[in-house]
Amino acid sequence: MCDRGMAIVVGTPDDLDQVVGVLREWQAEGAPMQLHPGDVGWYRRFGARTGAVRTWSRGGRVLAVGLLDGPTLLRLTAAPDVWQDDELARRMSEDITEPDRGVLPAGEVAVESPVGLLLEDHLSEAGWTAGEPWTPLRRDLTDPVEDPGVRIEVVGPERVAERVAVHRSAFDGSTFSEEAWLLMAAGVAYADARCLVAYDGDDAVAAVTVWSAGPGRPGLLEPMGVHRDHRGHGHGKAITVAAAAALRELGSSSAIVCTPSANVGAVATYRSAGFRPLTEVRDQVRSSST
Repeated sequence: MCDRGMAIVVGTPDDLDQVVGVLREWQAEGAPMQLHPGDVGWYRRFGARTGAVRTWSRGGRVLAVGLLDGPTLLRLTAAPDVWQDDELARRMSEDITEPDRGVLPAGEVAVESPVGLLLEDHLSEAGWTAGEPWTPLRRDLTDPVEDPGVRIEVVGPERVAERVAVHRSAFDGSTFSEEAWLLMAAGVAYADARCLVAYDGDDAVAAVTVWSAGPGRPGLLEPMGVHRDHRGHGHGKAITVAAAAALRELGSSSAIVCTPSANVGAVATYRSAGFRPLTEVRDQVRSSST
């Protein structure tokens, strides 16, 4: 337990591995969708720098973690026992809302936090409003996962070029590279992760990275994509089924993913792979005029 007489301090961690360990401890089956160690693992493709990560601590204990997913989006979560801690929520709201605190810049920005975090109330009081809806989806991994129906390979150094090519084709404007993959794979989070590639004949047609948070905890798909030249043939479903199977092998209790609700094709793909949509969630947004 924290000493509530001590001040809450915001800062950057000494290393990303420290943050991954904390986030693993906070993942729990049945909890709302929240920042996952896999999110930090995927960020590791930019290297080991910690400048995009913020932590809120009290008495030496990390209470909350935020990841700047780009310059204007802060994704965050907190330890389960402090979700309703008013002192923490108030301090986080002040740090996030006031640009001179160095957490988010002035102008239009967004915060993604799990449903039930008291921070949401404080941001609403400060004039933040609901953003676009996102759909979390979950697949239970108690039972064995069916065969995906296509050839699936686990990516090692010899398949990095194919994995990168699929990603860059799937996501317009992507800068993902072989060097970035190697940086990501060097992080501690990747010890409990796998990159998979699906093949149609000799063609690499879809790819996914899955991240375990440890046995008995939900695992994350981030990212999943289908090569633009091979869409419409069920490869998205196949690689998603393979992702669920890989997470089950890693000991995950469930597989989770989140996608914009407006991306109806992605939602349909995940549903076809046995994922169940959960209640929509929304970021909280501060407009440039607030």
